[in-house]
Parts: sequence; structure tokens; C-alpha cells
Amino acid sequence: MNIGRAIEIMNAADIVDVSYQGEKIIIQNVDEKTKKARIYTKAKPDYELEVDVYQLIEEI
Repeated sequence: MNIGRAIEIMNAADIVDVSYQGEKIIIQNVDEKTKKARIYTKAKPDYELEVDVYQLIEEI
């Protein structure tokens, strides 16, 4: 995924399905400088990760 799309999804009013390593996630924050996203899984909302945006997959 690219930075622009990650930011759009993060700010979207509608739910957009995104996954990271096969798990559905929520994008909490995107850092344009480092190209990293702060995410958490729907299954474990207390477990946050910082990952490269390009590793996120939008499920269509």
C-alpha cells in the first residue's frame, strides 16, 4: 500500500478492510517521513505495532 492510500483509509468514515500478515487491522496513525503505520489488530486491540506501510494490504 502507498502512503497516500493509507492516510485516506485512516481518515475514512467508512470501514475499509486492511490486513497485515493475514490479520485484519486498523490503521491508527501514518508517519509520512518514516513511511510507517501504527496499527492494531481487530482481534487484539491493545496490541499495537509499527510497520512499514508497504506491508499493508487493502482487501477488495
